Amino acid sequence: MAVVTMRQLLESGVHFGHQTRRWNPKMKRYIFTERNGIYIIDLQQSLSYIDRAYQYVKDTVAHGGSVLFVGTKKQAQEAIAEQATRVGMPYVNQRWLGGMLTNFQTVYKRLQRLKELEEIDFDDVAGSGMTKKELLQLRRERDKLDRTLGGIRRMQRLPSAVWIVDTKKEHLAVDEAKKLGIPVIAILDTNCDPDEVDFPIPGNDDAIRSVSLLTRIISDAVADGLMARAGGGEEPQAGAELGAEEPLPEWERELLARSEAEAGGEAEKAANGEQAPASTETAGTETAGTEAASSEQAAPAQASATAEAPAGESDGNA
Repeated sequence: MAVVTMRQLLESGVHFGHQTRRWNPKMKRYIFTERNGIYIIDLQQSLSYIDRAYQYVKDTVAHGGSVLFVGTKKQAQEAIAEQATRVGMPYVNQRWLGGMLTNFQTVYKRLQRLKELEEIDFDDVAGSGMTKKELLQLRRERDKLDRTLGGIRRMQRLPSAVWIVDTKKEHLAVDEAKKLGIPVIAILDTNCDPDEVDFPIPGNDDAIRSVSLLTRIISDAVADGLMARAGGGEEPQAGAELGAEEPLPEWERELLARSEAEAGGEAEKAANGEQAPASTETAGTETAGTEAASSEQAAPAQASATAEAPAGESDGNA
């Protein structure tokens, strides 16, 4: 079953890029066309790159790895937190602190401090042995740490891969991951640099529905990998519909029909290619059968002729 369908990508607006004056020339190979001053991303390529990223995330998690979800822009915050929490993976959706990966030892100490503060009962002033002012200061410290580090509180070591929404905004996370050799999986809009990403997914990183769909796909890959690690279980329905289908504009319907026609043509060619060798083999088999039958018929005749010859010779001698 396909990870996602072309219609789902279209309905979520994954194909919309930036304005033509705001683009990175390196993204030219991922652009399908231009319409009303906006670049349209080639969703046929997006589908293949989604499958590639999905398989990589699944295999990584199945072998005991983890994926860090990163997206601090408003359009991505909710989807990042929701999907990462669903599969028990760490996430950053508020602010990326410099050194969160490259200086993880210090960050880990702050995580331990956060766990200590969470064990304090701030409502029990008498039992805590501290004043109200001291408790208030500790509460503020806890809230600040929870806001910035709450998503990675369970992260015991560096992640095996990083999922990033908007590589331009999260350039610090991209730089740290590259420095440590951590693979980067990211949405590539038309203004991004594809050279910074190991597993790119050409798509819209500004629309909420697009970000939610692609982040959910990565989350499904993580869930699939977790089940493979556990040794079984039903696979998630990765291509489940997001909701009722909405009517598509005429040009989007043409794009969808064209992609379906191309896929059908390729399937028909493949089927014809398989039938041709089969017919050749059948003809060869029939020919071989005919030759075998002829040889079988000739063998008894030759044997009878051989048997009659000595009889004739004996009569003549007599």
